[in-house]
Amino acid sequence: MLRTKNPGGKVPNQLYLTMDDLADQFGIGTLRLTTRQTFQLHGVLKKDLKTVMGTIIRNMGSTLGACGDLNRNVLAPAAPLMTKEYRLAQETADNIAALLTPQSGFYYDVWVDGEKFMTSEPPEVVKARNDNSHGTNFPDSPEPIYGTQFLPRKFKIAVTVPTDNSVDILTNDIGVVVVSDENGEPQGFNIYVGGGMGRTHRMETTFPRLGEPLGYVPKADILYAVKAIVATQRDNGRRDDRRYSRMKYLISSWGIEKFRTVVEQYYGKKFEPFHELPEWEFKSYLGWHEQGDGAVFCGLHVDNGRIGGKMKKTLREVIEKYNLNVRITPNQNLILCDVRGAWKRPITTVLAQAGLLHPKYVDPLNLTAMACPAFPLCPLAITEAERGIPDILKRVRAVFEKVGLKYSESVVIRVTGCPNGCARPYMAELGLVGDGPSSYQIWLGGTPSQTQLARTFMNKVKVQDLDKVFEPLFYYWKRKRQPKESFGDFTTRMGFERLHELVDKWEGPVQSPARYNLKPFTDKETYEAMEELAKLQNKTAHQLAMEVIRNFVAAHQNGKSE
Repeated sequence: MLRTKNPGGKVPNQLYLTMDDLADQFGIGTLRLTTRQTFQLHGVLKKDLKTVMGTIIRNMGSTLGACGDLNRNVLAPAAPLMTKEYRLAQETADNIAALLTPQSGFYYDVWVDGEKFMTSEPPEVVKARNDNSHGTNFPDSPEPIYGTQFLPRKFKIAVTVPTDNSVDILTNDIGVVVVSDENGEPQGFNIYVGGGMGRTHRMETTFPRLGEPLGYVPKADILYAVKAIVATQRDNGRRDDRRYSRMKYLISSWGIEKFRTVVEQYYGKKFEPFHELPEWEFKSYLGWHEQGDGAVFCGLHVDNGRIGGKMKKTLREVIEKYNLNVRITPNQNLILCDVRGAWKRPITTVLAQAGLLHPKYVDPLNLTAMACPAFPLCPLAITEAERGIPDILKRVRAVFEKVGLKYSESVVIRVTGCPNGCARPYMAELGLVGDGPSSYQIWLGGTPSQTQLARTFMNKVKVQDLDKVFEPLFYYWKRKRQPKESFGDFTTRMGFERLHELVDKWEGPVQSPARYNLKPFTDKETYEAMEELAKLQNKTAHQLAMEVIRNFVAAHQNGKSE
């Protein structure tokens, strides 16, 4: 597997078409969009690696810093909105990525025989990297920030604007938020530190953690502040045990006050007080939206980020025909950028025919769900995730129907095949974390806005037994929730002790008199025929009927109206 590096998820037209070709020529025929806005290309043979890497580099791409003990891909909102705040967030993500990119040139020596394909860097990035006023650098080293040992562990950064938590801002080592004045003019940045998802089963000294406020810096100082934080982790993070090497453990050990004091020594000044921010909300940017420059963009839902088959062929045709740039979202989706208004209807029609539907025709459970690749593509996997989540979501939908929850209602479900947390399950309202063969640890209590950590609810639940836990939880959420209370908030308010009692004593929902659900059907015979077909697909008759109706409507209405 190889992974690209795409700050802010930006993918030029030429690079997308190149990755599409490489997947067919050297991979397994699919592209995988990741939760950090990059591509994964699976199944590349070692003998083909130089060809593949060289092709990516020569076509506006890179894999430098996509893996390893250094700064990984920098996240930013994928929406190509032209407001001052969004443009600054993207620009800042690009600059931070450039600042912390390895400098030695060895990467190009290995993969493209020393050819240089680096674009010119903004002068402020070069100046910030070379500045050693406060002891952040290794003088005369080809790696002025990383030195010979790089960082103790991988390092993750995200940049966003107020309210937009499409990037899971609190799960990063550094979270950067644009702060503007009352006229909407960006003035500086709030900084969170110490987030991270990875943990180890049965080791309570390892844990997921949310970032916490460090302080505020003026706009011109952001690169120096980020560099100071990285240097603090570089020089003080643990290197004796990789399980405790992330910066979250350094901050948990020191406390935020000591951490701030040490960072300020490298920064050369005091942090200003953290500015108050409005509440966060998750933004998917699915469907059609105005960019603000006369063009529109289209957010496409891609189940688990896996692009293959007819979807892959159609996407390529559209992206190639209209010469579109694209962006990858942190929720494993794809955005088509810079679409002219006149192209909207033909693009919508072609996409719908390939199953890329307007979000109103996609099951709400699928819209927010995420899973990591797991089996058979990840050596760390303990159980299924990407291959298992489609069935899990269908079972959750069936439980919803059984207990009387509406189709429009949803919960954030995330599934990972191991505890490292690549799909950020510890932020989900319902997180399933692989803890054995066909077995999951169940986490509850995250929120739809991704601002609260979930907690472990049950261990070692076999995949075939999940419904026995889901059913009572969703049944009582339906009946005992407060107005507009999300499932995550409900589980937190009820408390796990009470929820365990309800699960242990569960004997099924109170049965109302049996009756046919004839709403989508004209007669009993049609219902029974649909029921037989539905059984073959492990669905209810109602589910299959609604699916058929939605697909029919989508195929005939997409493109005729916004």
